[in-house]
Amino acid sequence: MKHNLFLLPLSLVLFACGHQQQAANNADSTDVIPVKVMALEKSGSAGSIHASGQFTTDDEVNLSFKTNGIIHHIAVKEGDAVRSGQVLATLNLTEIDAQVQQSQLALEKAQRDYQRTLNLHNDSVATLEQLQNSKTALDMARQQLSTVQFNKSYSAIRATQDGYVLRKLANPGQYVTAGTPILQINGARTAHWILRIGVTDKEWAQVRNGDKATVETPSLPDETFTGTVTRKSEGIDPASGTFVMDVQLNGSKPAAIATGMFGRCRITTGGTGGGTAWSIPYAALLDGNGNNGYVFVTNDNKTAQRIPVTIAGMEKDQVIISQGMEQARSLIISGSAYLKDQSRIRIIQ
Repeated sequence: MKHNLFLLPLSLVLFACGHQQQAANNADSTDVIPVKVMALEKSGSAGSIHASGQFTTDDEVNLSFKTNGIIHHIAVKEGDAVRSGQVLATLNLTEIDAQVQQSQLALEKAQRDYQRTLNLHNDSVATLEQLQNSKTALDMARQQLSTVQFNKSYSAIRATQDGYVLRKLANPGQYVTAGTPILQINGARTAHWILRIGVTDKEWAQVRNGDKATVETPSLPDETFTGTVTRKSEGIDPASGTFVMDVQLNGSKPAAIATGMFGRCRITTGGTGGGTAWSIPYAALLDGNGNNGYVFVTNDNKTAQRIPVTIAGMEKDQVIISQGMEQARSLIISGSAYLKDQSRIRIIQ
């Protein structure tokens, strides 16, 4: 009987301890969130992309007149070589010369009025205010003459550099307003030649300024040229739906290349810029806003970390990330909605 009385309290203690241990286990299991992960591999090793585009130069310019008027003469045709300072086109100067003459006459009158007022002021007949007003009128007349003379000097179009005429956009006898393009020229004799290409979101993220390229053109089927990526657009071209890049050719201009000619190139990525980019599922991206967003990653498979990332573009079923995941080992692709920064996780298959 005594043994039974002793066993009863002991069993109660053991039951209570077991209940507490089970509650603790349940609490631990609710704190640990099951997630699925995807291994991340850095794509910093060299790769390559292929793209095509058109040849152009980095200094194409549209030339126009400073004033309205009727085109009197255009001295060049498309394809002509031009020299810096050469007169390429002129306006009919009848109206402009009349404006210059009017301004000269107004200046002469203002000079006479000022001299007359000065003499009267010296004789204490004219007031100081009258003298000052006549001086202001004289200065305004001088500035007006300077303005019309400047406009007359830009009533002729001159070549801004040695190069070639690419396009003639108007003809003699045509009335044009100020700023209307008349001729397009480039500095093809001395300018840098570039191949302007269009690339996809993912390719844009992989390429960096300074990456090397090889360039080909059908006009020279047996030759290749070396080039360097010199410019990446920061926005998509609405006409083509691609991102525009410039690949500058090294060395002098090849003889068989002209503006607008078709070319192909192969860009070696990851050489100077690193070329790092990641393709991740849409479900892994949180709070996307423009080029920014967040993802959850883990380096120890036990704790989730919330990190900011830079979005480079979108594809059919993936998001292209260009920055932010350099130090991450695994990306959490399922269960992110239940996570907070430093949440405990459990990897499931």
